[in-house]
Amino acid sequence: MPFIPHTETDVANMLSAIKAPNFDALFDEIPAELRCGPLAHVPARLTEMEVARLMHGRAHQDRHGLSFIGAGAYEHHIPAAVWEITTRGEFYSAYTPYQAEASQGTLQLLYEFQSMMTALTGMDVSNASMYDGASALAESVLMAERAHKDGKRKVVVPRTLHPLYRKVLFALIDAQKIDIVELPVDGSGRTDRAALEALQAGSFTSLVIPQPNFFGAYEDVDALTDIARAKGAMVIAVVNPVSLAVLKPPGEWGATGADIVCGDGQPLGAPLSSGGPYFGFLTAKQEFVRQMPGRIVGRTVDLDGKPGFTLTLQAREQHIRRSKATSNICTNQGLLVTAATIHMSLLGAEGLARVASASVRHTEELANLLCEIPGVTRVFDAPVFHEVAIRLPRPVGAVLSALAATEALAILGGFDLSADYPELGDSLLICATETKTPADLRHYRDALAAVLI
Repeated sequence: MPFIPHTETDVANMLSAIKAPNFDALFDEIPAELRCGPLAHVPARLTEMEVARLMHGRAHQDRHGLSFIGAGAYEHHIPAAVWEITTRGEFYSAYTPYQAEASQGTLQLLYEFQSMMTALTGMDVSNASMYDGASALAESVLMAERAHKDGKRKVVVPRTLHPLYRKVLFALIDAQKIDIVELPVDGSGRTDRAALEALQAGSFTSLVIPQPNFFGAYEDVDALTDIARAKGAMVIAVVNPVSLAVLKPPGEWGATGADIVCGDGQPLGAPLSSGGPYFGFLTAKQEFVRQMPGRIVGRTVDLDGKPGFTLTLQAREQHIRRSKATSNICTNQGLLVTAATIHMSLLGAEGLARVASASVRHTEELANLLCEIPGVTRVFDAPVFHEVAIRLPRPVGAVLSALAATEALAILGGFDLSADYPELGDSLLICATETKTPADLRHYRDALAAVLI
């Protein structure tokens, strides 16, 4: 277990060498009013044994049961081989592959990842991953602003986009003086096309299109892409990578395709893990490669004509002058990308398509079963991928608490929409992936019926 090797004598000698009276003096340039003061909620230091016991206890606080939540984090089956290979020392302990001669294995894997993501999205280039889907979207918007020289510093975002993505997007671009214009949800659960058509041509830089959207509905991506293009705007697609096994890739949307594609790679081999870590992906057309954040791995040949891999493009502040950097916040999630690459390699195109098709089928079956219960109805009528919004006859929070307390098998019943979409009333977003059996679906139906009595 990691430990701090410096004794109090070591610390005193180091402070003496730099003529600092104490440790706090190292931060005396920070104004007193900006300091946080004592960390009252941070416990005193613990021994290794005490820390291990504490963390085991925290881990056991995770509620186990049937999860039907979705909403950006999906419970898919992960073949055992994925993490057996991912956690091999060669991958598990590898750091950023700056030295190509010593990192050919890692570089080749990242190159294969990029190749798979461009194949899924129908784009030309991919970087070697991002923090997560939400920050990848923010980086995509900034990328579009850099590429769109005469942009209006404005991005159009539909309310059908994940609410947390919208919050992260605002947090990361507001300081850049980029305005966000929201498009309303129409009666079918999709983006209101009329609202987009009403926007003045040339008044915004880019349009974000989620597919499927947060409610699971399929957006009319061809029409939205063509409208944005006609108004002089770039198109940023936010996609679920598993859905691309059965849906048209963003590179083929409309007459010209999307310009940038991003999303969260969690469905590709990353377990739920109490909310992370996950990873984001970002692909684009070749013409925008110089605006891409992060790093890109390329395939080449050496002086002897043998194939090899190297870091082709590194646009981070660590590699060039900070003021000239494409991005100062992005990095890659190498270990998660390793798992995703192995996961996609094992499943292949046919396996991913089976996962997607089974998830669609199970979600439809679950929605039909739940709507057999008096008072439970669908919120929207648009076709969906593997999520659907339903309306309950009682407040959602109380219902979810009761489902989680089910004695036979606890149920994590879905995502409460009431906070982010109060206009929808007592609505719940549910999801059923390929991991759910007919018995699981019936168990949810029976438990919900009992709660609503």
